[in-house]
Amino acid sequence: MEGDKPSVLVLGATGFIGRNLVRHLLSNNLANVTAVDKQLPNCAYLSQEEEALFNERANFVQKNLVNPAAIATLWDDGKNYDYVINVAAETKYGHNDDVYKERVHHLSVACATEAAKHNVKRFIEVSTAQVYEPSNKAKNESGRIEPWTNIAKWKHQVEQDLASISGLNYVVVRPSVVYGPGDRTGIAPRVICGAIYKYTGKAMKLLWNAELKVNTVHVHDVVRALWHLCSHGENGAVYNLSDKGDTDQGKINKCLEDLLGIKTKFYGKIVSSTASAIGMDEITSRVNDKHVAPWSKMTKEKGIDITPLSPYLDKELLGNTNLSVDGSGIEALGFRYEVPELTTERLREWAQYFTQTKLFPEGYIQ
Repeated sequence: MEGDKPSVLVLGATGFIGRNLVRHLLSNNLANVTAVDKQLPNCAYLSQEEEALFNERANFVQKNLVNPAAIATLWDDGKNYDYVINVAAETKYGHNDDVYKERVHHLSVACATEAAKHNVKRFIEVSTAQVYEPSNKAKNESGRIEPWTNIAKWKHQVEQDLASISGLNYVVVRPSVVYGPGDRTGIAPRVICGAIYKYTGKAMKLLWNAELKVNTVHVHDVVRALWHLCSHGENGAVYNLSDKGDTDQGKINKCLEDLLGIKTKFYGKIVSSTASAIGMDEITSRVNDKHVAPWSKMTKEKGIDITPLSPYLDKELLGNTNLSVDGSGIEALGFRYEVPELTTERLREWAQYFTQTKLFPEGYIQ
């Protein structure tokens, strides 16, 4: 361990938020990092810089965190950690309750329980702002709870159960849609779909309208907030994370138009409501089927045989559900957002990350 720097255990370290957190902590010499994930760094589609950090500076440990016995071994041989940050959980939409119960709820509660046994100074759980009732009015931390995705339902159950773990000093964060380098499920599918429409030469049409709220927060600010909360905030507190831009579908589409040189449109509420009445399963299937073939052609034409990126959109994310989040509460602790809003340049940053790793086809970004 280097000097007197605090020790941080990052759970889910090779995932989207995890890799950015490890990079932030190590690149800024903030902490000694033990990075844990079931996926090895060289199999996680990391950038060259990230892979070097994992291999040369992080203490990487491969563990399947759904196994409580595996979690306990992280403290073997007298190991201890000042802070434990949990970004490990199933992030793909569309699974059944059994999957989320194991890979979201059981995993998180077991990790928190073990952290409490070893008296860590703080355990930070990354939840989601999808726990709030859908509304176009921004929800603060006391907003009405009405989870509208299965992931959110089990994340909220985790939040409730953390309070009953004896001796656990913890904080929960509820981010809005997280985007940035490494993102695969936030804004990423919309960028990929936009590239597909550029390839086909057609306008990109979305359900509902431009005013549908899809509030966002850049991963740079998420990882900065996680580090800030290691030493700030009250035990058991909840903090939203969301930028100042009040992102909606119209703003995202404008960025996509500038980024890709495409035209975008909306079906509007009447047509969208009629379509959803047919059944979101059917609508989702039609939408995704339309994107699969051109995406496969686009990647193969650029010599990309395998990529984790996908244009797939789950039905839970295609509904008329506003995500409007007030992320100002954490600012009372002295935290300041450095990425105030979603911009075309920030999406270009995402595209460059995946183009450089040869996972997104070149030639589509203006």
